[in-house]
Amino acid sequence: MIRHFLRLYALVVIAIAGVSWAQEQLWFAYSNQAQSDKTLSATLNIVQQQLKSIPRDNWEQQLELLSDSSGVRLELFAIGDVTGSNTLNNLASGGVAELRDDNESWLLKQLDDQSILALQHTDPETQRGLLEWLLALFFYSVIALVVMVWLWPLTRDLSALEKATASFGDRNWLYRADIKPGSQIFPLAQTFRRMAARIDGLIGSHKDMSNAVSHEIKTPLSRMQFELELAQNASSVEQVQQHMLNVKADIADLNALIRATLDYAILERADMALNLAAHDFTKLIPAISDYVRRDVKAKLDIECDIQSDASAVVVDAHLMEAALKNLLYNASRYAKSRIVVTFNIIEGVCHLTVDDDGPGVPTEDRERVFGSFVQLDGKRADISSKKTGFGLGLAIVKRAIEWHDGRIEVLSSPLGGARFAATWPVKRAPR
Repeated sequence: MIRHFLRLYALVVIAIAGVSWAQEQLWFAYSNQAQSDKTLSATLNIVQQQLKSIPRDNWEQQLELLSDSSGVRLELFAIGDVTGSNTLNNLASGGVAELRDDNESWLLKQLDDQSILALQHTDPETQRGLLEWLLALFFYSVIALVVMVWLWPLTRDLSALEKATASFGDRNWLYRADIKPGSQIFPLAQTFRRMAARIDGLIGSHKDMSNAVSHEIKTPLSRMQFELELAQNASSVEQVQQHMLNVKADIADLNALIRATLDYAILERADMALNLAAHDFTKLIPAISDYVRRDVKAKLDIECDIQSDASAVVVDAHLMEAALKNLLYNASRYAKSRIVVTFNIIEGVCHLTVDDDGPGVPTEDRERVFGSFVQLDGKRADISSKKTGFGLGLAIVKRAIEWHDGRIEVLSSPLGGARFAATWPVKRAPR
């Protein structure tokens, strides 16, 4: 605090002192000097009138008397003692000229064609008195107070931000810096707060991912080990083949878990770049819906209501396809018989909704449902408690929409079940 204050204060004081000194010099140069020159010129005119009223032989004596009585040095110069055509012309026309050398300064006035009256003078010196110095000290003290009033909150907030950063660097992932909105560094603090929240979320996500993956892997590995032991003790080829089919199914589950985990991990990367391009949603969404309908092998009616002119929607096709597939797979798990996919563009915002006629999502779980490895099967009415999926589908959807600068939420559907509504701003295709 003190170092910053002294630096700023020294800078302000030096600048103001320099300007004040320059103004003072100009004032005395153009004001006092001009006033002094007028007084001296008047003195020369008075002396000239006195000399002209007495014989020329008495001029030297008269000048000595005037010099002794007034303390002003007056002398007579011969015309030949003065050089310079401009000076001589000025004197010949009745004007006053100035003659300077290293030691003396003279004002000149021509008396006749032989003599020049010379008056020696010095430039007025200005000295500050006690009052002036006290006023200057008060002035600079006011500057110091103003600077301190401006700098103190800034330094206090910087110190708070520094402590919060140091605490964050010590793996304390909670951001504790109370920076008021009126602070000059409030935008910086907000940026750091968002960064801290993002890092905290990534760390929490990675912890959940590590714990969930280790837990999810144990079950198929245990089943595979059990199936292999049964295959070793099998009494027929048919039994061995059946156990091997069960092992292959467990391997498929492991592959699905790894693919989902990798997809989610890619979306969690901070340096991921979108591959934006224009795509025809009037064809893309029905094609994805038909693929999911055939893949789930269930008697579901998936309807598509797409805006007719949505033929050049700029998105990352891979991310948007993954998001829509996961929404449809999630809806197919709970829908009774009907799913409706709607897409339209309203006032520069893309709206994608997926409705189902299932039991819906409880209000208290509508935020948590987008977390990684979160499954609500045990809390959903009319749904079997048998575990399906890994709890990553909706987390992938949320991150994919966020990468398009959008958001997704769960609402109540007009069909009676859940509505997943995603919105993101219309983007322009890169050139």
